[in-house]
Amino acid sequence: METIWFIAVAFMIAMYVLLDGFDLGAGAIHLAAAKNDRERRTIIRAIGPVWDGNEVWLIAAGGTLFFAFPLLYASSFSGFYLPLIIVLWLLMIRGLAVELRGHLENPLWASFWDAAFFFGSSLLIVFYGAALGNVVRGVPLNADGYFFQPLWTDFSPFSEEPGILDWYTVLIGLLAFTTLTAHGANWIALKTENALNARSRRISLAFSLATAALTLVATPATFWVSPWMLEGFLERPYGLVLPLLALAGLAGMILLPLSGRDRPAFFASGAYVLGMLGSTAFAVYPRVLPAVDPQNSLTIQNAASSDYSQAVGLAWWSIGMVLAAVYFVLIYRLFRGKVNLEDEGY
Repeated sequence: METIWFIAVAFMIAMYVLLDGFDLGAGAIHLAAAKNDRERRTIIRAIGPVWDGNEVWLIAAGGTLFFAFPLLYASSFSGFYLPLIIVLWLLMIRGLAVELRGHLENPLWASFWDAAFFFGSSLLIVFYGAALGNVVRGVPLNADGYFFQPLWTDFSPFSEEPGILDWYTVLIGLLAFTTLTAHGANWIALKTENALNARSRRISLAFSLATAALTLVATPATFWVSPWMLEGFLERPYGLVLPLLALAGLAGMILLPLSGRDRPAFFASGAYVLGMLGSTAFAVYPRVLPAVDPQNSLTIQNAASSDYSQAVGLAWWSIGMVLAAVYFVLIYRLFRGKVNLEDEGY
């Protein structure tokens, strides 16, 4: 049962990154891709109907984590208290920017919220990437399952007491930034036409190349920081399909924008995201929060709730997933096609 919940939580986090990732990426390219007010409104309109629904996956994943692995929830929220508060602030800034930008027809008002949208989206991506880097690197959990880390100490690879932000977690944050910026640019290219479409394709290609370069650096860095992650692939070689999916997606991210195939390019960046996240989850299993001292790591066994809670929760979670699937199919089908500014909305 614990393995089922590990897969469920990993699935929900992956869905959040896949779906909210493209509208975070849209925010990251907002100032560079759009050259006038109409184009900036077009970018907002391209994500407007779906961005808040995409964030439901984050809330749902947090709730699922609470009843499936309560000790993990408690440890993470105590040790990562400050970064999580920063993430909350950034989510608020970004949401306000999307909702309030069009309330006044004033260039200064619009420019302020455009900057806030870019700032909130970009920093969120970096913080999410750094959070993943902390999970891979491990945190200083004690025997009671709690830890404290400063936001940063120094950025030396040989530091004995790294902070939440160190050379490795910042590297993963930059990889997340280039990946989701390319993913967002692919979405905007898919939803727009003419000059904005062309600029989005160019941005996608540039950040896809940067993603390829950072992947070449981050992969050996990951196995240097956490050599135990190789064990999962050695013991269960069928998991190699996940990094292969990521490699195929990365190749598509670079090649497809050149031919103007926006939809396959968007699916390719999605494949890279899913492949990288899936590879990480596969390698980390059965740990849910690795510790610097391996014997203090939280695993699916010592962090899980009771069997009864997990069994009852699985029934309700399944119903919720069916409803979520129906909702997302309907909303994306309803707002398919290119963006039209003549309609009412964002």
